[in-house]
Amino acid sequence: MSEVLLSQESHMNLKDAIIKDTRKKKKKKTARRVRPASQTYDHIVAERKRREQISQRFVALSALVPGLKKMDKNSVLGDAINYLKHLQERVQTLEEQAANQRRESSVLMRRSQLLIEDEGSSDEMGCTDEQILPEIEAKVCNKNILLRIHCKNHRGLLVKILSEIEKRNLSVVNTNVAPFGSLALDISIIAEMDKEFNLTMQELVRRLRSALRQVQQSD
Repeated sequence: MSEVLLSQESHMNLKDAIIKDTRKKKKKKTARRVRPASQTYDHIVAERKRREQISQRFVALSALVPGLKKMDKNSVLGDAINYLKHLQERVQTLEEQAANQRRESSVLMRRSQLLIEDEGSSDEMGCTDEQILPEIEAKVCNKNILLRIHCKNHRGLLVKILSEIEKRNLSVVNTNVAPFGSLALDISIIAEMDKEFNLTMQELVRRLRSALRQVQQSD
């Protein structure tokens, strides 16, 4: 009987020891989790600064988005997303327009090429420089047109070219003429489109070529 009682007593003592040890470990873990007062204060200050920065950035974002009606964060983010989508679509449209403009804005035509189109001739072999001239290049940028003309030198040539340009609702901004060899001229002209201007670059080049041919035939 005494042995049974001793066994029970030892079992109880062991159980109490385990419970005490478990409590001690829990107290240690709890003590570890508790932050010092200084660390808690630093965390509060850092969190406050982070929220202030977020608020300032929302204010800056709202200033960039036109037509905002509500200033809460949800509305600002929603309108900003829609505005960015609009800008992306606008950029894509402008890039497509610029690509199309680049394809059509530069026209380089020689007399031999125009003969093929206008007169059905397909013989380019053995063309001399005199037969190839004039060369006319036209480039457009916004409302300005750059014309480069390489042609034989004839009396009254420049006057005829400038007159033809002004007839086509273009205002001459700048003109530069330089001799190229003994018989040719290299002419650069910058002209600004008037509201009534409605020609393509290819049509403009054809009109100028026709005017140059008239000068050549009358000389």
